[in-house]
Amino acid sequence: TGSVAQLDIVEHVGAVTIVPLDAEGQVWFVRQYRHATGKELLELPAGTLEPGEPPEVCAAREIREEIGMRASTLRKLGEFYLAPGYSTEYMHVYLATGLVPDPLPGDLDEFLSVVRYPLSELEHLVRSGEIQDGKTLAGMYLLSLPAAKV
Repeated sequence: TGSVAQLDIVEHVGAVTIVPLDAEGQVWFVRQYRHATGKELLELPAGTLEPGEPPEVCAAREIREEIGMRASTLRKLGEFYLAPGYSTEYMHVYLATGLVPDPLPGDLDEFLSVVRYPLSELEHLVRSGEIQDGKTLAGMYLLSLPAAKV
């Protein structure tokens, strides 16, 4: 339109979110304190890509760091811009199945507790406000689509 505006844009290399689903039909989450919110949030495991790193490689590493499990299968559920009004962050979402213990050391600045919920409780977690994290809400939505075929 020819108008001029001053914008602040956060340049971000991109990230992954993982929906870990075990053989018992439980989805694995982490509780993590988020300084910007001043409280702990219930989130799907996630992490930032290293420069040039393929998203599936990042997802395989992050699930081991955050919940101590390796996925036999990672399948892409979707992708999206996390906050396109001010950030270039592009999120890749993977379904992780065939979970087996295989932990990696976590990041020194992360203090996580791991929790599991049955698939049947996910809608309640959303509707009750227990889940307030956008990437987690998007990941659960992508999981619920017929194409996810869980």
